[in-house]
Amino acid sequence: MNGRAIWRERSLALLRWLLSIRYIKFGMVGASGTVVNIAVLYVGHEYLFQSLEGAQGKPYASLALAIAVATVNNFTWNRLWTWADRVTQPPKDADIQAPPASSLGAQLAKYALASWFGIGLQYVLTLWLAHSMHYMLANVIAIVIASVSNFFANDRWTFRKH
Repeated sequence: MNGRAIWRERSLALLRWLLSIRYIKFGMVGASGTVVNIAVLYVGHEYLFQSLEGAQGKPYASLALAIAVATVNNFTWNRLWTWADRVTQPPKDADIQAPPASSLGAQLAKYALASWFGIGLQYVLTLWLAHSMHYMLANVIAIVIASVSNFFANDRWTFRKH
């Protein structure tokens, strides 16, 4: 096989993998996170941080809150649904059905660290794009771009196979 054929085959394999059920679940969770993000962004921008009238205060505060709430939402649903097969479960005869709070907190920390690039990318892109379009549209575009890096990081690290 020549280099072009190898590249094409690898690209098709990547596309097949991205369209697998796990990525679709991740996308659905991401869509719910987008709704949460936009709702919190709107409420923060229009109501919660109304007293911050500076050119930068209101968008920064409302966007930070929106990203934090959406991250917790996405972690919860990705853990319970997207990567449920990779979450360590106690033996069936164990009395404790939920993981200890410390391991859940550690996994949330890993999720947040694994997603930091996407979160930072979303934050910077939203603020940059908001100079030329409505802040809500800018936020949606930034979320779409950042979602791919979040999937790869969390699939390979936070919820990796043991």
